[in-house]
Amino acid sequence: MTEFTVWAPEAARVRLRLPGVADHAMRQAPDGWWRVEVPGAGPGTDYAFLLDDDAQALPDPRSAWQPAGVHGPSRLYDHAAFAWTDAAWTGRQLPGSVLYELHIGTFTPEGTFDGAIARLDHLVDLGVDMVELLPVNAFNGEHNWGYDGVCWFAPHEPYGGPDGLKRFVDAAHAKGLGVILDVVYNHFGPSGAYAPRFAPYLTEQSNTWGRTVNLDGPHSDGVRRYIADSVLGWLRDYHVDGLRLDAVHAMPDGRAVHWLEEVAAEVEALSTHLGRPLSLIAESDLNDPRLITPREAGGYGLHAQWNDDAHHALHTLLTGERQGYYGDFGSLECLTDVLTGGFFHAGTWSSFRGRSHGRPVDRQRTPGHRFVAYLQNHDQIGNRATGDRISATLSPGLLRVGATLLMTAPFTPMLFMGEEWAAATPWQFFTSHPEPELATAVATGRRREFADHGWATDDVPDPQDPQTFLRSRLDWAELDKPDHRETYDLYRRLIALRRSRADLSDPRLDRVDVRHGDRFLVMRRGDTLVVANLAGRAQRINLPGVVRRVLLATSEGVTVMRDGIELPPESAAIAAL
Repeated sequence: MTEFTVWAPEAARVRLRLPGVADHAMRQAPDGWWRVEVPGAGPGTDYAFLLDDDAQALPDPRSAWQPAGVHGPSRLYDHAAFAWTDAAWTGRQLPGSVLYELHIGTFTPEGTFDGAIARLDHLVDLGVDMVELLPVNAFNGEHNWGYDGVCWFAPHEPYGGPDGLKRFVDAAHAKGLGVILDVVYNHFGPSGAYAPRFAPYLTEQSNTWGRTVNLDGPHSDGVRRYIADSVLGWLRDYHVDGLRLDAVHAMPDGRAVHWLEEVAAEVEALSTHLGRPLSLIAESDLNDPRLITPREAGGYGLHAQWNDDAHHALHTLLTGERQGYYGDFGSLECLTDVLTGGFFHAGTWSSFRGRSHGRPVDRQRTPGHRFVAYLQNHDQIGNRATGDRISATLSPGLLRVGATLLMTAPFTPMLFMGEEWAAATPWQFFTSHPEPELATAVATGRRREFADHGWATDDVPDPQDPQTFLRSRLDWAELDKPDHRETYDLYRRLIALRRSRADLSDPRLDRVDVRHGDRFLVMRRGDTLVVANLAGRAQRINLPGVVRRVLLATSEGVTVMRDGIELPPESAAIAAL
């Protein structure tokens, strides 16, 4: 006997459709849930729902399995049937970890969870602690970045479906790697979004990607429960160690208890029950420390947030780019503010926004590990017109300087797949919308957007062109080439040094001391110094102490003196006092 349920508070009639039998009428409860028990139905049974007098059979908004795609019927899935082998797994805490962001569809030629499993040893050798997967919940089409998902409980079938994701997590845990999953709750994708047909999941307001989610209007209790159950399901049923919540700034909530605080409380309860740490990471454009302030201190209680200010400060300093939102960044003073205070815009003027932005971080109470920092990520590469990585234009010397500053900053560092060997493959915006009208609209909109920023439209790849997707796949053969291997070895050494030196993982922002001069920067972290020369000439740099030994140098020719150090052009060194 299986009970089928669905939330449809405004429907007058709901029926369940199973293969080969007459439709089953469902009973409505006062809370808007419809139910019916069906003898003989079990795991593997396909099913769908019919609303009112509409003849279209719709998949379950809470479907765990969509084997025929987002437009097809749902299939009953038994979470208890998977044979997990990670009973001894005690989890990975976010503080002290190094993250690695990857996209299942382009990480390997196979583009599947099983294909990614075969490359986990590479990540172990690199030294990372947690793998962050771009969204894997079901979307329409074969390949996509994942941010057009419409089924918030079901892994994408071409990747390997529910069992495939579980195999990946199980294998990662066996190798000591935690798994973070990127999830998108700020909108539904443009194709296959049937949940709003069942209930008022959306408002009439819009964000960048479509109509906003109903978090504070009528029936919003059910919508918030929908999100919370999705969050808990990924963590509980798939043994995932954390979630990255996409663009939470695009989810307005006027209720007294913010939905982020509600979710954080439920995740804390689940973590306590499971006996392993569970992490919530926000992507937010607000520069608001409340998100990462504990609930008992009046915050929302999230464990970390992505820090675009850290990226912008590094990127602009290294590349010289100043267009768009990079306009306020690019100086050594800016990078100093970020390294010591978390945010650059902290109640300060933002020329890009035309207003003041952000709020200061309490440097004494807010640990730096609550900020996820990166030199590259999927957005900062893929939202460039041609998807070019920073390694495509930056000199090898400055690339190594950037890697050194990232890995020695007081934040939680994150790499984007292939960054560790300066991959030559781009990461471009790709889609595979089956609907011709939608495909044309996306391609046209993409070209128009970049034309407004001065790019020639012919330079913008067609997202629907299969070659755009194929160009974005990693080329693992590059690792056998000397230049790429040299970069990879540097990242390995940086990660190992960060792990071995307590100074470099110390998250206390008020203990980071930075001074700078003419194209150089000195960051002191306890008894460890990080010295960076960004100039195209050798420089002698005075130091606040006597160097006992050089722990790592990105170039040969470093000379240590009694009160200083001489660095070759575009190089960095890490030294012990």
